[in-house]
Amino acid sequence: MRRKEKEIKETIIIEEIIKQAKVCRLAMVDQDKPYVVPLSFGYDGFHLYFHSALEGRKMDVLAKNPNVCFEFDEVIKIMKNKEACEWGMAFKSVIGEGRAVMLDDLAEKTHALGVIMAQYSKRVFEFPKESMEKTAVIKVIITSITGKQAG
Repeated sequence: MRRKEKEIKETIIIEEIIKQAKVCRLAMVDQDKPYVVPLSFGYDGFHLYFHSALEGRKMDVLAKNPNVCFEFDEVIKIMKNKEACEWGMAFKSVIGEGRAVMLDDLAEKTHALGVIMAQYSKRVFEFPKESMEKTAVIKVIITSITGKQAG
């Protein structure tokens, strides 16, 4: 990170940013072009989890190249000024990299979907087997993660 004074080094703060997030942006490489999608997600302290249709561009891309980058952010405040070049933003963000793995095991898929739902609700859910068979569940094994803040 170029601006070391903006780096968030404490894992607990990085995890708090992730817990507060409502969307994760997942970046992939589709042949030689970047491809990014906003997704609902879950985070268990070790892995990110996503769900998807069984078919589609995202699934095709991940099958060919499982390396991904992910991003979360929180805009705290836009800091206005008379001069355009003096405007700024107070924010917190998390960026990381990892490897996407498709889950096939029913118990693993159930755990992952539970983690995703826990991101958005305190309820505990059951997942019908028929629905789970029609749903792709992706686990991202995180290989690096950094946080940044300003303002």
